[in-house]
Amino acid sequence: MIAHSVLSMRKRLQGFKWLSDMPAMLAWAVLAGILGALATLAFHQGMRFVQQVVTGQHGGIVAVTEGLSWYMRLLFPTLGGLCAGILLWLAGRLPSGSNSDYMEAVAIGDGRLSIRQGLLRSLSSLMTVASGGSIGREGAMVHLASLSASAIGRFTLFGEARLRLLVACGAAAGVAAAYGAPIAGAVFVAEIVLGTMTMSSFGPLLMAAVSAHLTMRMLGGYHAPYEMTNVQAVAGWDILPFLVLGVLIGLAAPAFLKLLNLFRTLFKRTGLGLPLRLALGGLLLGLLLIIMPRVAGNGFSVVSSMLHSDWAWYSVLIILLFKVLATGLTVGSGAVGGVFTPAIFVGAAFGTLFGQLTLLVFPGLDLPLYLFTLVGMGAFLGAATSAPFMAILMLFEMTLSYQLVLPLIVACVMAYFVSRGVAEVAMYEVTLVRERDALLRHKLRHTTLAELVRPADTVVSTTTQMRDALQMFLDYPVRYLYVVNEEQVYQGVIAQPDLTRMLLDDNAAQERVVGDILRMDFVKTLYPNMSLDEAQEHFVSFAGERLPVLNSDGSGRLIGVVYKSAVLEKYSAIKRSLDASGEVMLDARR
Repeated sequence: MIAHSVLSMRKRLQGFKWLSDMPAMLAWAVLAGILGALATLAFHQGMRFVQQVVTGQHGGIVAVTEGLSWYMRLLFPTLGGLCAGILLWLAGRLPSGSNSDYMEAVAIGDGRLSIRQGLLRSLSSLMTVASGGSIGREGAMVHLASLSASAIGRFTLFGEARLRLLVACGAAAGVAAAYGAPIAGAVFVAEIVLGTMTMSSFGPLLMAAVSAHLTMRMLGGYHAPYEMTNVQAVAGWDILPFLVLGVLIGLAAPAFLKLLNLFRTLFKRTGLGLPLRLALGGLLLGLLLIIMPRVAGNGFSVVSSMLHSDWAWYSVLIILLFKVLATGLTVGSGAVGGVFTPAIFVGAAFGTLFGQLTLLVFPGLDLPLYLFTLVGMGAFLGAATSAPFMAILMLFEMTLSYQLVLPLIVACVMAYFVSRGVAEVAMYEVTLVRERDALLRHKLRHTTLAELVRPADTVVSTTTQMRDALQMFLDYPVRYLYVVNEEQVYQGVIAQPDLTRMLLDDNAAQERVVGDILRMDFVKTLYPNMSLDEAQEHFVSFAGERLPVLNSDGSGRLIGVVYKSAVLEKYSAIKRSLDASGEVMLDARR
């Protein structure tokens, strides 16, 4: 009875078309934002619960880890990894016709997210994060927020386009709630996931992000992660060090992402199943935590310390190396989570080291060290995510300091372009897919037919006798012969049915010439400077296998033919080359 009533309600909701119109979508976006904030708070409470049950204490990951004995530092991440692996293994065994990743559901899917798989994957991430895994908690928070939005859209039987937009709103809400950055949350989803900033999609994203942010404030869950007061403004030539910092980070960010891919590859080569692989990653991480407990978790407390206290350069370098190794072990073992926050940590340490060196070489430079730390965070994030605009807004909202924006812009833009020039690697697979698709379209638009032209063997002159044309039809299994005059200027074609009909009607027709049955405009002609797309349009409406190619200088001379199969092979070759370049990078991610 209850199920019938629910189904009846869903059908009635589907009948109200206005519920999925744009004004109503803003209201749905607000609801998605509120649920996204609640999901974020629930994840935080789940972390505290796991810590309390296992260790008897709760709080910051670093503080909890530092309070553990050496054997608990080893045991906790190992057991956490094992539990996380079991949950992931169970999620993988569940039958599902929906997407398991919110980015895929929005970018290339239908917006449907598997609720059971999503909850299991989020619980897996919770186990990893709570036990000290060096990974961002934002991944699970964003996924839970997207999952709640997908559930709303599926209940109300939204169409595919509206459902995808609603899931994107959930993702924006998750980012906004996790980082206290509503504008950056909306831009993150628009720039990376949707790939568009049109107001029809960006407006709902903003509404979802703002409602999530307001909900966090009302429930006491908001704080600016790295709030900075009285930040010194940068003017004049003082901007140059940040330009150099952007270039160096543009070289370092792809190396960091490739290192993570290398760890994934190494763990895959162990041949272990997910539970044992994550347990191994937790065990190796535990060994690191015995020596350096401050690399546990997402690194928030360490970054805050770098901003507000003096660190010796060797201390920064050591914790940077340990953090990169800890992140590689956690991510490489297959743990579910975000690399967003670890990238901020690496950028902070990199910026701090660069700032210390710069101020040592140029002691007269009137710049505080924390500026280099903050700019390093934003530039590394922008280069790693391939979303510099989002990174600029993110650092601005997390610090609440406008004075930071100018050096951030310079460093983030430089880091982005250098990183894209150095290597085709990004934090999110959807970014690479979109870039490869754009490259494919570019190649298809600019690849011409010149390299596909082949000699035309079935060519006759206007003065060729019918008997000779008939013999050529017997020698070559073609439907048309191309006809040229004495100057090799293309005149048209003769069709095999026309020739056969004439010979049957008139026995003396063998003595006549080809020009008598010439068809002038029966077959379309191509030119060597045509693109593949233009040629494909001609072949779509043509039943034959080949088309004649005339010289591009306007003389009308026949220079050869292009085969339909050659055009299709070229299409396939371009796509295979792009897919191969992507698979090389993505193999290590699986």
